[in-house]
Amino acid sequence: MTGPTEMQIWSSLPVPAILIDEYEKIAEMNPAAEGFFNNSAKWLTGQPIWDRLAVDAPLEESLQRAREHGTPLFVNDVDVGTGARPPLVCNLQFAPMQGREGWMIMLISPRELAGRMTQSHSVKSAAKSAIGMAEMLAHEIKNPLAGITGAAQLLSMSLPKEDLEFTDLIVAETRRIVKLLEQVEQFGNLSPPEQRPVNIHDVLDRARRSALLGFGGHMKIIEDYDPSLPMALGDPDQLLQVVLNLIKNASEAADPKAGGTIRLHTFYEHSFRLRRADGSGQTLPLQIEIIDDGPGLPEDIKGDIFDPFVSGKENGTGLGLALVSKIISDHGGWISVDSVPGRTLFRISLPRAPRPAAIEETE
Repeated sequence: MTGPTEMQIWSSLPVPAILIDEYEKIAEMNPAAEGFFNNSAKWLTGQPIWDRLAVDAPLEESLQRAREHGTPLFVNDVDVGTGARPPLVCNLQFAPMQGREGWMIMLISPRELAGRMTQSHSVKSAAKSAIGMAEMLAHEIKNPLAGITGAAQLLSMSLPKEDLEFTDLIVAETRRIVKLLEQVEQFGNLSPPEQRPVNIHDVLDRARRSALLGFGGHMKIIEDYDPSLPMALGDPDQLLQVVLNLIKNASEAADPKAGGTIRLHTFYEHSFRLRRADGSGQTLPLQIEIIDDGPGLPEDIKGDIFDPFVSGKENGTGLGLALVSKIISDHGGWISVDSVPGRTLFRISLPRAPRPAAIEETE
């Protein structure tokens, strides 16, 4: 990149772009590529590209032919990973660099997010209908349950002690059902987020301290923050509810005696852009990851974990992660999960808070 115009174009590309020299080492990369690798160009420059990038496709021969003949190469729908993230389904484009023999420009175009969002549109519509029906039933069922509880308590007053376990069971189970119904009503009655600039690290720190004093006391919680992360746009109380829920799930999945480790990781990803089912798009550069070393999600529910009433816990309501998904969706954000035994990663992507007009005018 020699002139200012070329540099501006290079820096403004919305997809990760990497310049590879004739020795297949990284010669240069744009800001979107730095975000994709979650590392700086200064540190990555000079490193072999295939040591830093894993592509699930045989590229060597095709790339060599493209080099020799000075022709472009297109590789579609392949898993691409960097070691810092779960693999994404991407399209790769290689083009020869004019004036530099053997040099190639590689563009990485992630496809996975748009597909997931389109697919999830109908799922969320179905979930919304299910919750609406559940809210109506919750309202209708709570009154008769109160009557059943009262009748059982009256009956217990005239029973011998040896029979009280039956009325106690009735009271306990009806109260459990009422608690579940109240959770359903809470899900449906969640108010829209009051969005404002939020320091994500303050939210994570509040959640960490609360967890260690309570349900996560047997866990080790590690902070791995990007100190330069800008402010997010969100509702701090609702985002705290999200993080607490995810930490609680990780804590409950761990062995209560041996405990486990939870890592709270934040970073900035320039290229994370979500295309929604209606064709609109939004940049979500602020990334939060909650990573644990527990047993992982059950295989049979991995794909439905954010749906209402789907739970991997015995006696679980299946509303915790559905509530998390709803809050993040109301924020205009995105949440995903990648889970294998020994590592479960929930990743939240949020919009950046707009900069004050006064600051923008002086820059």
